[in-house]
Amino acid sequence: MWILQGSSEDAAQTLTFRVLPGSAKTMGRAVRADFVVDAALVSRLHCRVHADNGRLEVEDLNSTNGTFVNDRRVQRAVLAPGDRLRVGRVELTVVRDAQGSESQ
Repeated sequence: MWILQGSSEDAAQTLTFRVLPGSAKTMGRAVRADFVVDAALVSRLHCRVHADNGRLEVEDLNSTNGTFVNDRRVQRAVLAPGDRLRVGRVELTVVRDAQGSESQ
């Protein structure tokens, strides 16, 4: 299992998103997004994260303000533990939970 951890713009709320192997999740402001990030500069459907074959990938969904990995704008990228994924003003750190992936 992969975990994306961070905090909201005002640091009042901690964000934790879990991505199980074989799943794809959308992230954005819209209620229909799998991971709702209600923050400035985040598009309704901003990006998609996909976990498969031991890898986690992110794909920008034509967001207005872009998707960034380690401060580099990307259209698509493979994420590694410790990477920083930024959507709008929200920054999430990528964590690999080997224990959680075995039990799922």
